[in-house]
Amino acid sequence: MDLPDTLPGKLYLLTYPPDSERQRHRGELGLALRAAALTDLLQRGLLADRSGCPQPDRPAPARLDPVLRSVLDQITESKPHGWERWVRAKDRAFTSVVRDRLSEEGYLDLAEYRVLGLFPTLRPVPRDPSVRGRLATEVDAAFTGPAQQVEPWRAAVVALAAAADLHTVVSRQRRRAERARIAELTTLTGPVPPALRRAVRSRRAAYSS
Repeated sequence: MDLPDTLPGKLYLLTYPPDSERQRHRGELGLALRAAALTDLLQRGLLADRSGCPQPDRPAPARLDPVLRSVLDQITESKPHGWERWVRAKDRAFTSVVRDRLSEEGYLDLAEYRVLGLFPTLRPVPRDPSVRGRLATEVDAAFTGPAQQVEPWRAAVVALAAAADLHTVVSRQRRRAERARIAELTTLTGPVPPALRRAVRSRRAAYSS
């Protein structure tokens, strides 16, 4: 099975620990996935940073992934807002959007179960755990060689995972050991990781108040 084509799809699968079918980081996941979609659009040249705001830069291709198209359409149809505003926009629902797309593509099975034995919901289960392993290997490559030569999506995964503290993607130990490298990759990734970091800190502060 090929790797997912989109950055949100890759990041979503990486949030599953290698020894578990249960996903982690639910509180920050929607924010991180929104940030991944914005970064993906930026790397494809479909968005540009203008005065601190994402703006459409060229027409979208007809076969653009629907997850990315939904975000691009929201930005196109709205007045300009800063990157952090778009990281936050409908972030909780966005997790399900990415999940459902991965299910359509065959990366996830959606198993029915009941929370507390009462409330029906769906539990996403990776269909092929080796995909996550291959993604992790690809991300590891971002820590070797000159930073300028790291493939943009790999740099983005590291930068976004560090910004949202997704420790199943980039462990806390690695974040401490590779602080300078992560800072380089974050700079290369552009304006979205700092916006994601601010959004995560703001949400955590709201929860603790």
